[in-house]
Amino acid sequence: MALAVPLSRFTPRVGGGSAFYVLSQKCHVKTKTNKAAAVPIQVREEATRVVEEFNRKELAGTGSRYIPRFKGKYLYLDRDDSGDSGHICRSEYAGPKGGWYFAIYKYSDERYDEEEWFFPGNEFVDGTVKGALKAGMEAYN
Repeated sequence: MALAVPLSRFTPRVGGGSAFYVLSQKCHVKTKTNKAAAVPIQVREEATRVVEEFNRKELAGTGSRYIPRFKGKYLYLDRDDSGDSGHICRSEYAGPKGGWYFAIYKYSDERYDEEEWFFPGNEFVDGTVKGALKAGMEAYN
């Protein structure tokens, strides 16, 4: 970033010439207009249906169930295990042709990590909500 200093400080007073120039820098500023679009209502409803079906078919009688929640472009999947709930994973909606990007919750760092792929169940991650549910069950079983 260039400071507000007169160019005359960098040029000889006699004879002219300058060895000073300023390169423009690109800067990405996050503004409210860059805010991620929310998951469309139809996609939310379908994802919620998939979670409810998974709870009914795969988790019946276990005392566990997934709890979906949406925020912006993300679907957060938490799991309630007989009253003890915790974070499992997050899926980012990538549009109708992009599916869902998966991120496992790492309790060691207390954050979602989309670059972590060494966990039990990673083979189930396939860009679908059901795949995220299966991966989460295997990772935190």
